[in-house]
Amino acid sequence: MKLLETVKLGNKTLKNSMAMAPMTRSRAGLNGVVGESTILYYTQRASAGLIISEAINISEQAIGSPFTPGIYTTEQLEAWTKVTQAVHEKGGVIYAQLWHTGRVGHSLVKNGEIPVAPSAIGIEGQQHFTAEGPKEYETPRELTISEIDQIVQDYKKAAIHAMEAGFDGVELHAAFGYLPNQFLAESANKRNDIYGGSNENRNRFVLEIMHEMTEAIGSDKVAIRLSPTSTYNTIIHENPIEQFTMLVNELNKMPLSYIHLMNVPFPADKFPNYPASAVDTFGKLSQHTVIANCGYTRETGEAELEIGIAKLISYGTLFLANPDLPKRFELHAELNEADRATMYGGQDKGYIDYPFLD
Repeated sequence: MKLLETVKLGNKTLKNSMAMAPMTRSRAGLNGVVGESTILYYTQRASAGLIISEAINISEQAIGSPFTPGIYTTEQLEAWTKVTQAVHEKGGVIYAQLWHTGRVGHSLVKNGEIPVAPSAIGIEGQQHFTAEGPKEYETPRELTISEIDQIVQDYKKAAIHAMEAGFDGVELHAAFGYLPNQFLAESANKRNDIYGGSNENRNRFVLEIMHEMTEAIGSDKVAIRLSPTSTYNTIIHENPIEQFTMLVNELNKMPLSYIHLMNVPFPADKFPNYPASAVDTFGKLSQHTVIANCGYTRETGEAELEIGIAKLISYGTLFLANPDLPKRFELHAELNEADRATMYGGQDKGYIDYPFLD
């Protein structure tokens, strides 16, 4: 079974071809520091070939949702160091997913600060979770060039901090409508400077971040997550095949660890210019290891690996509810059902109390 075969990732040999996908769990303290339960949460799942952490805020400005962790203070780094040490003691490999939410936030979560974005365009048709309940999205403030430069440096610092905290590498969260994805999308980026107006310019922010991080922490330690077909958070690409082909070709020039592609479903009648499969279309262009994500099961994940484009399959909700997922796949064992009511926030219930196989 290919899902259970070892696979090479940079200078690491992973114990299987299954990755734990990054999943926001909102269990950090108000200061962005993770606790003892988070250590147990990740060590319970160390049988994954690769663990990709929940999204981690790179700065105070990056915060979009309450109770999400950071990696920019000494206390935050010390807490993550305990997590990575525990995972390594269990023989696991763990990457930090680095996060700036951009306009996907609210001033109620940001000490009164209005969220920032490439352009002053708000998210429509959705609400944001705050401590005061769901709220309509605000119109974000457009970033200046100097502020963009600072955010690029914040990503670089976060990558360095992640390595200091013992992570094996970092993944840029450039998917699902967060800040890097906002720069990529015409629906969120109406700039007329070097960061907008053409595919090359819209790709620039992501490529600058990736360049700075690889320069800072070295080869085979930096990765990226992309969602070329996701429309969540009001993200629309006019010509995703052309744009992401250009982006992947530029990423091929960098010494990356992997490219993580979300195969997000979309209404084909509304987006006839979108590729039917992001993994098929862009994965085959990548010279880096490809991780495929989004709704895979044991059977469909195995079938994807048989095709040969993806070398790993990442599982989100299945790993959330089944800390011993590789063993369950191996034995064709019954799977635990995820409790969606406890996915975000709360205490240990729905976090570290899912049962293992006997």
